[in-house]
Amino acid sequence: MSEKTVKGYKVFNPDWTCWGGFQYEVGKCYEMDERPVVCERGFHFCEELKDCYKYYRFNSDNKVAEITAYREIITMENESCTNKIKIERKIDWDEALAIVNTGKGCTGLGNNGDSNSGNYNMGNNNIGNNNKGDRNTGNHNRGVYNTGSFNNGGQNSGSYNLGYDNSGNHNMGHSNSGNYNDGNYNSGNYNNGDYNAGDYNVINDSSGCFNTEPTEMFFFNKLSNWTREDWEDSKAKFILDGILVSPTRFICEKDMTEEEKKEYPEYQITGFCLKKLSWEERVKVNQRKWNQLSQKEKDIVISIPNFDKAIFKEVTGIDVDKG
Repeated sequence: MSEKTVKGYKVFNPDWTCWGGFQYEVGKCYEMDERPVVCERGFHFCEELKDCYKYYRFNSDNKVAEITAYREIITMENESCTNKIKIERKIDWDEALAIVNTGKGCTGLGNNGDSNSGNYNMGNNNIGNNNKGDRNTGNHNRGVYNTGSFNNGGQNSGSYNLGYDNSGNHNMGHSNSGNYNDGNYNSGNYNNGDYNAGDYNVINDSSGCFNTEPTEMFFFNKLSNWTREDWEDSKAKFILDGILVSPTRFICEKDMTEEEKKEYPEYQITGFCLKKLSWEERVKVNQRKWNQLSQKEKDIVISIPNFDKAIFKEVTGIDVDKG
């Protein structure tokens, strides 16, 4: 009768010893007369290499080998042991990475996606673990570009968000810095509406709590008769949104200079950088674009409630009397 054989893998300490100090050598066969018992006695191995790293550190210093198990072979869950084993050949680290990952270019363990340095990711370019989305530094994310964990949406630095761009936690909406919001752009908590700085509001744009009716906004440090809805629908906001430059500029990796790559090394993870513009750069652009507006457009902006030239210049850098 032919002897039963099973192919598998075994991980060793850097000196080719295993737990208990037993010394192995590539190409040799080892036997024992006793019946093997998992976790008690025998020569242990796993049929899948990634399972070996549940018992040894996932570290390039540890040695890895392909083995053949003979005679009596006992398996419990993902670990096996035998009373006869041959250390067939050494597996170098690059080959080990290719075996434990089905994705390409991974330095982590058990990844289906590509270019993951984290473990058990189905997405790509993840530093975190157990992500189904791409470019996550957090863990257990379905979305993309998350630094937090357990997010279904993307670009969350908080955790447990269904929406996007949340720095808070447990939000169903988007762009919330607060927590437990169903709405969007809330810095407060438990809001059903949007743009709330306070808590427990079912309307939009409230800095207070438990409000059901719109509240008026401050402009230029004074209370006005405008609500945020008035502001959002105003021609003045439309004009200013078109001329005021953002404090940061989005630059794709392919468009970045070598200097920018050195200054913003996070592009290697995100695929882009947010370049910070100096105040002087912003003022120069803002003033130039203001000067290019028609007089009618300038008058619309100046008609904002409580308009104050000095405050406007302090905030935007624009001198409305120039150009």
